[in-house]
Amino acid sequence: MARTPVWKSIAIALTDDIAQGRYETGGKLPAEAQLSARFGVNRHTVRRALAEMAEQGLVFPRRGAGVFVAAKPTDYPIGKRVRFHQNLTREGRNPAKQILTLETRIAAPREANALQLDPGAEVHVYDGLSLADGQPIALFQSIFPADRFPGILDALQEQHSVTAALQKLGVEDYTRIETRITAKLATAMQALHLKIAEGSPILRTTGVNADPQGQPVEFGRTWFAGDRVTLTVGRET
Repeated sequence: MARTPVWKSIAIALTDDIAQGRYETGGKLPAEAQLSARFGVNRHTVRRALAEMAEQGLVFPRRGAGVFVAAKPTDYPIGKRVRFHQNLTREGRNPAKQILTLETRIAAPREANALQLDPGAEVHVYDGLSLADGQPIALFQSIFPADRFPGILDALQEQHSVTAALQKLGVEDYTRIETRITAKLATAMQALHLKIAEGSPILRTTGVNADPQGQPVEFGRTWFAGDRVTLTVGRET
């Protein structure tokens, strides 16, 4: 009877640890030196086991940070109605948002153009972090015309939801009229918030939402952690 290779036995043991919840999704595995001591093998053998687990999608390395337990990427529909809480709840995940900054400033030219504002018009800006089951999956920035929504920052502070804040201010529904998706590499600040390595792949979306009369109400940018979200296009939501 063929003997199971040592590296494979290590991979099986660590896989069982993950299945038993000893290492949480998104959590870091012990360092190679610790695993080598635990199993009484050299680092090369541990590395071979971790590589096998990575090929199976069970773990993933982050440059300079270690090896982490992989989560199944969350399907995130980009369609006519893009709703964060609804999207994650549908996938069986627990959604949450964390406010980073709320501010009022002059609109940049691209923002003014997207919101059909005059040059020099003010906008309200909501920067935040989106989480699924407590794990950060995206950074976002939502920009609103200040003259139309003077109280939206207070509503966002209270609601932590763009949909709920707009409803409170009289916009019962809104739909996506444009979305652009671009592959990027995480900056140091993005990596810090998303808990990924600097230079890791991220997906940036930019979009414009409009009310039922076709008037833009929000210009948004979102930076998704590439290994935690699968963007799906063409599905009505």
